[in-house]
Amino acid sequence: MSQEATGESPDPGAGPVTDRAGITDEEERQAAEHSGSEAPGDASAELEALRREAEENRDKYLRVAAELENLRKRAERDVQRAQRYGLERLAQALLPVKDSLEAGLAAADHADADALREGKRATLRLLDSALDQAGIEELDPEGEPFDPAKHEAMTIQVSATAEPNTVVTVVQKGYALHDRLLRPARVIVAQAPEKDGRE
Repeated sequence: MSQEATGESPDPGAGPVTDRAGITDEEERQAAEHSGSEAPGDASAELEALRREAEENRDKYLRVAAELENLRKRAERDVQRAQRYGLERLAQALLPVKDSLEAGLAAADHADADALREGKRATLRLLDSALDQAGIEELDPEGEPFDPAKHEAMTIQVSATAEPNTVVTVVQKGYALHDRLLRPARVIVAQAPEKDGRE
């Protein structure tokens, strides 16, 4: 008859005790020791993997930082070259203007007024071409609406023919470099005549 049937307690020296799943106390103890002994090794391996990943990320960061610094220096050099090239282009475009002025001065003693006038016109055309090559645009807004962003009003002039707030006279032309204003045009702006109130 079994111990359960008789109601007797099991004898501790009678051999390994099994639970309902058939696992002995000794097997549980060994499994616990085994799992406990593997935990530090797993943590150590995971820590080592994280250290390697951190080192790789640090190397990547250093490479990217070096590339960015090289890119910044290269951009600075490109800007300096572009500025020098822009000045060189303007200088090359202005040299013919200087040549024309010198030739006009040399011929001034022997030329008549018409020849001198034509020489000045030719020189002005050369200068206009040089400014155009440099991207400098002339602002001559006569007849256009007054624009305070591009024009400087010198005075107001009553006009019965011009639309109010339009430019009737350009005192001094303005200039812009691409979209940037170099000098506003100095202008006289039209104003409508005052009504005397009589019917």
